[in-house]
Amino acid sequence: MSTRLHLAGPDDLERLMPLTAAFCAETGIDPDENRRRDGLAPLLAGSPHGAVYLIGPAKSPVGYIILSFGWSLEFGGMDGFVDELYIRPAVRGRGMATDVLYSLPRALKDAGLKALHLEVLRENTAAQGLYRKAHFNLRDNYCLMSRKL
Repeated sequence: MSTRLHLAGPDDLERLMPLTAAFCAETGIDPDENRRRDGLAPLLAGSPHGAVYLIGPAKSPVGYIILSFGWSLEFGGMDGFVDELYIRPAVRGRGMATDVLYSLPRALKDAGLKALHLEVLRENTAAQGLYRKAHFNLRDNYCLMSRKL
């Protein structure tokens, strides 16, 4: 992989906060800072339920990817979900997201992951093209449904 990818830890929280705020602003997600901190802290502390990777230089990342892990009988074991993938707009188009979406799944497969999922806005055809290029496919007869608790 040519794009640098670093597993984030507790010391990376302050580097991640502005990136997650930018993601929220771009996607229209509620930018509540406390909720973001509360969501990131366990992952940065080593929770087995997910991981955060910094994209680019560790001290000044240009993006991040957040994964959450679960279990699937259908896929025969542990699966994962790309919760967020963000690259700063000024450095998009250089292949970093593609590089991450090719190499990280290979590493996760070697660690025992059976499937990796993500969601994308129906209107975001550019992101859909990126994800298809990285071998993510729409599943016939399925749609993601959520219940906020």
